[in-house]
Amino acid sequence: MTAPAAQSPHASLEALRDEIGKAVVGQDAAVTGLVVALLCRGHVLLEGVPGVAKTLLVRTLAAALTLDTKRVQFTPDLMPSDVTGSLVYDARTAEFSFQAGPVFTNLLLADEINRTPPKTQASLLEAMEERQVSVDGVPRPLPEPFMVAATQNPVEYEGTYPLPEAQLDRFLLKLNLPLPNRQQEIDVLTRHATGFDPRDLAAAGVGPVAGPADLAAARAAIAELTVSPEVTGYVVDLCRATRESPSLALGASPRGATALLATARAWAWLSGREFVIPDDVKALALPTLRHRVRLRPEAEMEGVTPDSVITGLLSHVPVPR
Repeated sequence: MTAPAAQSPHASLEALRDEIGKAVVGQDAAVTGLVVALLCRGHVLLEGVPGVAKTLLVRTLAAALTLDTKRVQFTPDLMPSDVTGSLVYDARTAEFSFQAGPVFTNLLLADEINRTPPKTQASLLEAMEERQVSVDGVPRPLPEPFMVAATQNPVEYEGTYPLPEAQLDRFLLKLNLPLPNRQQEIDVLTRHATGFDPRDLAAAGVGPVAGPADLAAARAAIAELTVSPEVTGYVVDLCRATRESPSLALGASPRGATALLATARAWAWLSGREFVIPDDVKALALPTLRHRVRLRPEAEMEGVTPDSVITGLLSHVPVPR
């Protein structure tokens, strides 16, 4: 794989978004969300009906980065050791040696993560939070950078196992991939009519434009951004408002507030600012918080959604000036 030409971290990350656009049409918000997650060292849950390019989006991201990537198709019979790895007996040495699983990579595509039982889903908990895997009592660090990009289908529930709140909370962002509008769908069909093959991204002109050095430099720049006490207070007020909402049985935890501040900082840097403003917080509130809250049954029966609750809070919580 050819290394990308040297350029500023900001230019490299902008080029990354453009490169993904060569293969994926009409999912600009999800592309930006993946870039934000990379900058924040977070994980992403992609949700959408079949055929909206969830897997293609992650595969294209991997092709546009000089990072190691692996894919795991989650199925009901998948075992935790199939993800993390296990001890294997070597008859030649009469000893057990560790055989690393696919989680030992930079970018792990966990395809249809809700199709595997909770025991196997839990195999990712330590990896996502502590960035290590413990096998036989021995912790083994994962490569840096490390990101889990998981996909799930929101409409087909037969044979699925909903992710528990503890695991959902470990995803920095939950990105909903909508159906394309008419013009975007025409663009998709036009690409296929002219020879686009989603299984051959190189033929579509997708190549590496950013790497670990760009991510490290961008993260260092983001750490220098100024965050005023007023903006910090605004983040806290929003998260506290979710805990007091009559429509929610579970609000955002302090981890959710930390995540919202981190994503707002990354968005501010991508927008070319050296400080965070309330609009940055508003821009990332939905993808950062929607999976960290749980509706009350009566609210759910009335057609209330997490997005509608959070949107309502954004209009009611006072914005600092």
